[in-house]
Amino acid sequence: MPVIASQIEDALAPIKDGCLLVVPREVSGVPMAATRALIKRGIKRLHLVALPTSSLQADLLIGAGCVETLETSAVSLGEFGPAPRFSEAITKGTIRMKDATCPALHAALQAAEKGVPFMPLRGLVGSDVLKFRKDWKLIDSPFGDDDPIVLLPALKPDVALIHAPMADRNGNVWIGRQRELATMAHAAIKTVVTVEKLYDGILLDDPVLAAGTLPGFYVESVAIAPRGAWPLPLPDHYAADADHLAEYARMAATTEGFADYLERYVYERRAA
Repeated sequence: MPVIASQIEDALAPIKDGCLLVVPREVSGVPMAATRALIKRGIKRLHLVALPTSSLQADLLIGAGCVETLETSAVSLGEFGPAPRFSEAITKGTIRMKDATCPALHAALQAAEKGVPFMPLRGLVGSDVLKFRKDWKLIDSPFGDDDPIVLLPALKPDVALIHAPMADRNGNVWIGRQRELATMAHAAIKTVVTVEKLYDGILLDDPVLAAGTLPGFYVESVAIAPRGAWPLPLPDHYAADADHLAEYARMAATTEGFADYLERYVYERRAA
């Protein structure tokens, strides 16, 4: 049965240095409280897979020196501009970048989810992305002549890290409509979850909630983290903190400003 941890730090124990870690896109429930806890712990050499994009989370982890390899299709602060720590890391070559596309990342995780060694995908044919992904193989389809197809190796993360609205005491997690969270959990060896609250009852016994519930046998640990996606949104629950994201974009534009942001909002050593 999954561990219901009293502290976020305890729930994050499966995430070790050098971990292949998959995290969700901004609109799926980003575990920002857990991200800050990992930075405070001093996590290093992550192979971070953002399914299929990231924003503040990846930028923070990169700026804090936690990421060795990044695999995603985009990192951006959206309306608040480019992701400054990501942009600098790419320019200076301080992280390894594995360019991907949204469908490719989903397909690679679905291969691991299904327990097969690879997944075919046609949309990459003719793309320049193939030039930089030697692990993706272009072959002729065995079912037709002159019918090229790309084979993507299964992507099996060590840990999937997600934030969701609620879990019950059996470790069942309600993810609602965010079905890619289920794909991540199915593909990963272990899944660590932060949630807004504990549900009083068993989610799988509720005929309304059961269909949107990730069963606890996919979950390693759960921690309660109210507003755990802040300053990013948790769809259907709370919006992004636009003022804070604008402040981050301003501060993180320089190395010194980013260090000040970490001191204020991650290490909490100075008054905001």
